[in-house]
Amino acid sequence: MKSAAQDAIAPPEETPWDNLPTMVEADLWIAGHDYALQQRIAGNAYPAGQGICFTLAAGGEIYLHTTGDGDILLDVTPDAGWAAPVITAATRVAAPVSQVWILPGDTLTQLILGLNSLIASSRIVLSHRFRMR
Repeated sequence: MKSAAQDAIAPPEETPWDNLPTMVEADLWIAGHDYALQQRIAGNAYPAGQGICFTLAAGGEIYLHTTGDGDILLDVTPDAGWAAPVITAATRVAAPVSQVWILPGDTLTQLILGLNSLIASSRIVLSHRFRMR
């Protein structure tokens, strides 16, 4: 159930993706996104799963969430399954059996750089139910 404060907050907007050609730019984007997300959720009680959704130019979406332990959860929708080899190459983590990937936190910058040229847009996600069994 949503609170009155949540109802008053406009849904996150889709933002066109800007190319991030260097690790420094990727790290700055990550820090900026983290700050924007913290500002967006401050004082509101949302279910778990805050993060970002990347819409891929060739189709599909990837939902990214970081855990309290610093690990990364990726929910790669079936339409974005084609991006699995890029994720593996960027992070050196083999594709899981399910569509949810669990990655070490220290691969975030490499992941963003690897996906960089594939992303059309991004948006903040206030709650996402990962398809984990």
